[in-house]
Amino acid sequence: MSAGTFPLFLKLGGRRVLLVGAGRVAWWKLETLLAAGADVTVVAPAALPEFSRAPARLVLRPFEEDDLDGVWLVVSAATPDVNRRVAAAASARRVFVNSVDDPDHATAYAGSVLRRDGVTVAVSTDGRAPALARLLREALDSLLPADVSSWTDVARGLRRAWREARVPLEARRPLLLHALNRLYPRERLTS
Repeated sequence: MSAGTFPLFLKLGGRRVLLVGAGRVAWWKLETLLAAGADVTVVAPAALPEFSRAPARLVLRPFEEDDLDGVWLVVSAATPDVNRRVAAAASARRVFVNSVDDPDHATAYAGSVLRRDGVTVAVSTDGRAPALARLLREALDSLLPADVSSWTDVARGLRRAWREARVPLEARRPLLLHALNRLYPRERLTS
C-alpha cells in the first residue's frame, strides 16, 4: 500500500523557487509562482520570448544539480529525462519537486485551484488525472456561494473573539454554522 499525500498550502513569498523548463506549461507555472510572491529562477536551454520580460531570473542552459542550492521548492516542466534528473537531485537535497505531468518523478503535486474572496480550494488526484481535478474544481466553483466574502468576514471576526474567549476548537464549528445561517434571514410566511 502506497503512502497518501498531505494537503498543504505553501507561503512562497520571498522564498527561492527553481523552475526547470521555459515552454508553454512552464510559463503558466511561472505566472502562478510569481502570483504567490516566489523569488523564481528559470533554468532552460531555450525559452519562450515572454520569459525574458518576466520578473524572474532566466538562466539559458541545461539544468545543473547546483541550481537547487538554497531553493525551497522546484517545479520541473521539462522532458521526462530532465524531470528524472531534477527529482533525483532534489531528493538528495530534501527539496520537494513538482514534476509537471510526470507524477512518478514528483514529491509534490499542484492541485487545480479555485480562489474567490479569500477562500482557496485545491483539488488533487495525486497527479494521476489532472483533467478530473479541473472538472471537480469547476463543479465546486458552481457550488460556492457568490457572497463567500461575507462568510470569510464573519468567520474572521468570530475567530478573534473565540480565541480571546478561549473557546475550544471543537466548539467553534457549530457556532460558525449558526452565525453563517444568520446571514440569510428566513422569508416570512404570509397567509
